Amino acid sequence: MGPDGAGKTTLIRIMAGLMLPTTGSVRVLGVDPARDGGRLREAIGYMPQKFGLYEDLTVIENLSLHADLRGVAGREQKEAFDRLLSFTDLARFTGRLAGRLSGGMKQKLGLACALLGSPNVLLLDEPGVGVDPISRRELWKMVHELVATGLTVIWSTAYLDEAGQCPEVLLLDRGRLLFSGAPGDLVKNIRAYRLTHIHGDRRALLKRALARPEIQDAVIQGHSVRFVLRKEAEPPDVEAFEAAPPARIEPIPPRLEDAYINALGGGPSGESELAKQFQPVSGARDVVVEARDLTRKFGAFTAADRINFSVRRGEVFGLLGPNGAGKSTTFRMMCGLLTPTSGVARVMGIDLAHSASRARQHLGYMAQKFSLYGNLTARQNLAFFSGAYGLRGRRQHEAIEGMISVFKLAPFADSSSELLPQGIKQRLALACALMHQPDILFLDEPTSGVDPVSRREFWAHINGLVEKGVTIVVTTHFMDEAEYCDRIALVHRGRVIASGSPDELKALAATAEEPEPAMEEAFVQLVRAEPETA
Repeated sequence: MGPDGAGKTTLIRIMAGLMLPTTGSVRVLGVDPARDGGRLREAIGYMPQKFGLYEDLTVIENLSLHADLRGVAGREQKEAFDRLLSFTDLARFTGRLAGRLSGGMKQKLGLACALLGSPNVLLLDEPGVGVDPISRRELWKMVHELVATGLTVIWSTAYLDEAGQCPEVLLLDRGRLLFSGAPGDLVKNIRAYRLTHIHGDRRALLKRALARPEIQDAVIQGHSVRFVLRKEAEPPDVEAFEAAPPARIEPIPPRLEDAYINALGGGPSGESELAKQFQPVSGARDVVVEARDLTRKFGAFTAADRINFSVRRGEVFGLLGPNGAGKSTTFRMMCGLLTPTSGVARVMGIDLAHSASRARQHLGYMAQKFSLYGNLTARQNLAFFSGAYGLRGRRQHEAIEGMISVFKLAPFADSSSELLPQGIKQRLALACALMHQPDILFLDEPTSGVDPVSRREFWAHINGLVEKGVTIVVTTHFMDEAEYCDRIALVHRGRVIASGSPDELKALAATAEEPEPAMEEAFVQLVRAEPETA
């Protein structure tokens, strides 16, 4: 585990024999991959972060290609396919193009391809990226079953709850090893607290918490603020947060993410240079985004089925749901990029079916995919998108330079965006969506694959924009991020199955055994409770 650019992928590629170390050596199963990689190929399964699948091939064609590459043929191949398709529950989808699989199904297929040839060591480079909590749990269940058979697994991740399931973790930063050992050893000296029963502005209280010298890190957690103390510091009084009664401070168990942030020197401040450049959005806090019975069908398949929600000015509204639930389809309709089969999508009172171009002047859209042109540099992407949003001359130049400064893109400005680390790509994509200072921002999984520090920086910007009156609609698979939302609509099989504040959704999933479920547990319980026929 480690932040973007820490060296996780480089280390895994050296283990796989795909890169040579400049100095030093590594041994896998007693063999040096740099000197005798041929002997290791049959013993190692490798699932890369990218380019693991051919999306224009079907499930069975991808398996066949990987089987041919690994020399698995004849009866052995058929037995392997039967075993892996059953193990990953992909037997029903053998004829489907890989590009049309959900995120979780793609990762299962990638895992199946990596397991061909019965390897002894499995190298998985961020297999949970872009995968919903239920699918991540299914992946982990499969991996635990493989480990029980004697397989060794090395798993890199930006999800710290995943790292917590490992008996040993390596924490990397800027190519160096900061910690090696059991997750519990990293967490044992961390002191975490929660300021709860808050009434009023959570975001303002978070900023005040992050400004306190004794606080190392703080995040919003529903209607509470969770914080971690610096070494040897004492927790401040409630009055120090300027929180009104009945607010109180209570100790809570630390998490691996707390220790991770602590090891990296603490999280970012709650200030946003981006928000300082934005002009306040004027107008009353009325409804500015509205979906009414919004439906989209692709042939016989209904991707979005009578979706209803409304979002007020200056609100953060979350659309949550498993992969393939219909979130991105809904987003594209709300941005005027996809025509609804039926129903109405309105922005600022404008019906997108009739005046999409007028509505888009108020919108910024960061897509889950295809947000950037990989063959353009970072600066060229900023120039292209600012021009597409109508910026010209001095105003365009100032906007570009402002975004490069705010998002610390100067070292990458002239690099091809395709070659940038994932976290830098996400910063650039957000910058492109904000060039024209929109009133409303649609963010489709904006922090997918991004480490906790970068996610905190991202949300500092979002909170700052909300203070200026910008309205945010966001999807995410990080359930901790969902806690920042004012309200959430949980989508499953194209329909809204639950809605409310984060705390209200958690209350819906509460049980006698688990009276205060985490947001991820609430997500899983509410989705699984929905009948199959819904």
